[in-house]
Amino acid sequence: MPGSAAGLAALKGAGRAVAGLLVSLAVVLLLWVALLKLFNISPFVGKGPLDVFNFLFSVPAAEANRQAVLQNLGQTMVDAFLGFAAGMVGAVVIAAVFVLFRGVESALMPVAMLLRSVPLVALAPIIILIFGRQEPAVAAIGGIVVLFPALVTIVFGLRSASPAMIEVIDVYGGSRWTALLKVALPSSLPAFFTAVKVSIPGAITGALLAEWLATGKGIGYAIISAVSRARNNEVWASVVVITLVSIILYTVVALLEEAMLRRSGQAPSTSG
Repeated sequence: MPGSAAGLAALKGAGRAVAGLLVSLAVVLLLWVALLKLFNISPFVGKGPLDVFNFLFSVPAAEANRQAVLQNLGQTMVDAFLGFAAGMVGAVVIAAVFVLFRGVESALMPVAMLLRSVPLVALAPIIILIFGRQEPAVAAIGGIVVLFPALVTIVFGLRSASPAMIEVIDVYGGSRWTALLKVALPSSLPAFFTAVKVSIPGAITGALLAEWLATGKGIGYAIISAVSRARNNEVWASVVVITLVSIILYTVVALLEEAMLRRSGQAPSTSG
């Protein structure tokens, strides 16, 4: 039955995403332990999985440690969302303008790529001078990290629309705007989700950088502060937690992508 087949396909997709999550976590754990052993890093500096577990769950101060890390994580997630939203909205709007007006793309894309080549650490002081040290600066720094990779991916997706379908819109008197809404945007859904998945670690990186350089809040600042005080367990716990959240968010988006593409009829066919 079609309903049963769709349900089975969705279940398989969820299974693949969860399996990917477990494999990613296993690889991270193996690399973590292996690199500590390979480079013979001092136990005082290099903390292993058991050290992080004890810091968060076993030592007398574990509850306070967890609360501090989770509080910082909450702030970083807010900051990452600001950067992600600013970058993705900007990427979608600019990509639409580029597709509608080729001359604008020819004029602005080289400038965008030039700006992308400037290290963000060099731009950050200027951003802080303009926007201050609060949410606008966080959105600007995170948005820049997200914007450029997402822009290139979404432009490619919008341009992958069927020429035949666009020609049909043109024959029936539709405008370029109509073609964008009716054909290009729906066909760019896979590229959009690719941009989202790429942007998740970018948004988190931008948030950490903004916290370090601008706001003095969140995990980004906590890591720098802990390093300066040789609180290495806190450093490793913070890095592990933010890495774990990044992997989980990526998996959630992959699950959403699977469901949306299947619903729109764009999911790749699976056999077996």
